[in-house]
Amino acid sequence: MTMGRRLSVKVCGMREPSNIVEVANLAPDYMGFIFYPQSPRYCGFVEKRRRVCLPDGIVPVAVTVNMPESELLRVSEICGITTFQLHGDESPEYCRWMKERGFTIWKAFRIDSADTLSGIVAYDGYVDMVLLDTSTVGYGGSGRKFDWGLLEKYRSNSGFMLSGGIGEEDAGIIKELNHPQLTGVDLNSRFESKPGVKDAVRLSRFVDAIRNNNEPKK
Repeated sequence: MTMGRRLSVKVCGMREPSNIVEVANLAPDYMGFIFYPQSPRYCGFVEKRRRVCLPDGIVPVAVTVNMPESELLRVSEICGITTFQLHGDESPEYCRWMKERGFTIWKAFRIDSADTLSGIVAYDGYVDMVLLDTSTVGYGGSGRKFDWGLLEKYRSNSGFMLSGGIGEEDAGIIKELNHPQLTGVDLNSRFESKPGVKDAVRLSRFVDAIRNNNEPKK
């Protein structure tokens, strides 16, 4: 059981200022902002030259997909973000390049088989966190889970965040997952009233259940 150790919570796909404030009041550990123009949750902060300002204790994460290194540097400079979640086909060398410049690097992997999991070890030493998402045609936000039974095949030395279709009803199952490298959960589309807008009430129930060993309240 994961009981006894605290799982981190990341709420991803944030976009609207008032909703960001609402969710920040729940004190998640991380908030994700998507810098991929094809996503319905694209934040557009670079074009608006908006700096991300969150309460102390909440780390902003820039979610990117195969973004050129120069654009990553621009995102960091304009928005003040130093943690990047690379959600495309970025290589270990790309990750190493970013880490050498002082960034915190998360690498997302789209999981559909044990073979996908086995390839993650090539990134050991080049990333600070792994994010395990569901394999889809696009890049995340599908609302679908992958087979969590595959987690027993995870061999990387990096801790991982569990992502992909997590909903309020999954809190109990997640607390029972017995994997020493499970560090947290990534929440997105299953907690939305529409793309980019999170339901703070449902999020609050889930966070309370995860952090306080409670069952989600109806």
